[in-house]
Amino acid sequence: MMTNQHTKNTFGKFLLLWSGQLISAIGSGLTSFGLGIYIFEQTGKASAMALIILLAFLPALLLSPVAGVLADRYDRRLLMVLGDSLSVVGLLYILFCLLQGEAQLWQIGLGVTLSSIFSSLMEPAYKATVTDLLDEDQYTKASGLVQVAGSAKYLISPVIAGYLLSVSDIKLLLMIDIFTFFVTVVTTLVVRSGLASKKYEQEKSFFREFKAGWSAVSGNRGVLILVMMASLLTFFLGFVQTLSLPMILSFSDSAVAGTLETVMASGMLVTSLLIGFLSIKKGYVKMLSLSLFFAGIFMMIFGLRENILLIGISGFLLFAMMPFANTSLDFLIRTNIENSVQGRAWAIIGFISQLGYVIAYAISGVLADFVFTPMLIKHGVLADSVGKILGTGSGRGTGFLILIAGILLSVTAGFIYQIDCIKKLENRGKLCITELSATTL
Repeated sequence: MMTNQHTKNTFGKFLLLWSGQLISAIGSGLTSFGLGIYIFEQTGKASAMALIILLAFLPALLLSPVAGVLADRYDRRLLMVLGDSLSVVGLLYILFCLLQGEAQLWQIGLGVTLSSIFSSLMEPAYKATVTDLLDEDQYTKASGLVQVAGSAKYLISPVIAGYLLSVSDIKLLLMIDIFTFFVTVVTTLVVRSGLASKKYEQEKSFFREFKAGWSAVSGNRGVLILVMMASLLTFFLGFVQTLSLPMILSFSDSAVAGTLETVMASGMLVTSLLIGFLSIKKGYVKMLSLSLFFAGIFMMIFGLRENILLIGISGFLLFAMMPFANTSLDFLIRTNIENSVQGRAWAIIGFISQLGYVIAYAISGVLADFVFTPMLIKHGVLADSVGKILGTGSGRGTGFLILIAGILLSVTAGFIYQIDCIKKLENRGKLCITELSATTL
């Protein structure tokens, strides 16, 4: 009975922490959607939007290994509070520039970069805190709920942002996002007050602790290969993340774009809730492979036509596949890494697996604006061939690029199920471990 009560208490603390992250995600989504619309209206370029996405993403990624070491050395909840509070600095700078008139692209870039630097403290500490709070049996349920919070920026925020932009402007969205940090800080501090910070044995140097995190990942061949495959998968997914909004805005307006983003993200909400209430016990590798395979198919359909209904349905189904893939990855990795190095390990895992996003963000906008779009406008080199299927116009090159990424995603997903060491991760007692040389480490 004591065990059941303890489980309820710890899951209750997780729910409180999660609620703060949900509010924060909604605020971040308002800013993200609003800035995307603002930049596209100012420049008309997918590459400009991709640049801001890259600047918002890259600093946090580069600093994540350092943040992971900090998450294992210091109070994880305090790091979350500091990261969320200080990230407001970048938003305040963008708001100040907008209050002075129109914000330039470089000013928005500087603001999102500053915000990203401080936000890097949060992710490893948050993931490790989930492990602190919960038992292994609760991991998949928690993973589903965490993904609900993550999907809020796509599900709830676009609808709110679309309405607010019709009666106000981007400045109001920024102010709301700035004030959401109070809720996050309060919920995190409440959880911190009732949870003793676990003290793990620390190495003598910062570098050795970083190396210990890398060893936890690289010492298990299955985990290492899975993380490397995840990097390839994020590369393909990065194209649809970056180019979906410019593609929709090329033939519609911000209100339609906001509605479509909400419809698409509702797919992620449905399956996240399903995973949260139904515990999954086995078949994680198969679920990972199948979900990504079908995600690629729906990406292909997403880029096929400038049709609101087709885009909405395919986008919904695409997002619906993501929680299955994320939950599978989360479980396979989390159960094969010691808790004492989870902060460092998750930071390194995040760094490697998300390198694909960095490359996609860096090249997708440029390819769309200067290579694929010219080929599929009227009289373009592909107008009389591919254009007969996809159509021609300013957004058709972007759609073609998304379609190609979807094909490659499905092909890659098929390979994952053929890798034995990844399959063995489901049996914790039979890990596929390899000894790597000191020079490799």
